[in-house]
Amino acid sequence: MPEIDQPSPPHPHGFELPRLTAMLWHALPRFVEGVIAPVAVFYAAFALLGLNGALIAAVVWVYGGIGWRLARGHGVPGMLVLAALGVTVRAALAAVTGSPVVFFLQPTLGTLLVSMTFLASVPLRRPLAQKIATDMVPMPEAFLGHERVRRFFLRISLLWSLVFLVNAAVSLWMLFHESIGTYLWVRTGLVAVLGAAAVAVSVLGFRRCLRHVNGEAAPI
Repeated sequence: MPEIDQPSPPHPHGFELPRLTAMLWHALPRFVEGVIAPVAVFYAAFALLGLNGALIAAVVWVYGGIGWRLARGHGVPGMLVLAALGVTVRAALAAVTGSPVVFFLQPTLGTLLVSMTFLASVPLRRPLAQKIATDMVPMPEAFLGHERVRRFFLRISLLWSLVFLVNAAVSLWMLFHESIGTYLWVRTGLVAVLGAAAVAVSVLGFRRCLRHVNGEAAPI
């Protein structure tokens, strides 16, 4: 009997990226909940109730999010619990000192630390961008081992290091030279614009990298 051609097994370097729209819809609620809503809640309470009212509102927002997850039977991520504890400590220190700068200084310094972590991961050849990407979208080891993929994640780690550095530098300057209202909205806008630009560059660059890698993997 004549042999029937069998389909070639997928090349170990091949990989398909989920649709961009699906990724954006997955990330949008988290961006609103984690970035936009807390600023709106704090600013509204600050304008109506003053500093202490705003600090209480910030703490209630975080613990309300935890309570909402528990009420719906969803698990509470450990990072959210740590964030709640961090907000509680920052709010207490700001209330004692009477300075909103104390409340916002710690996350700004944290942004600077994140920038340095991205930067340090490059010479170590363990790009942080790759670790974050694989946490969101599992990828085969053979694909991650491709030289073009390794170079891509090293460059993207440098990009995100720069983004977080600019974010931290502008935030620190505004925190000590502008009003809290200006700091809140301008910084939020800056985070959104820089983040969106960096995400666009990252996704488009990754798609270009995928085309090259999958092109090499395509059967001739």
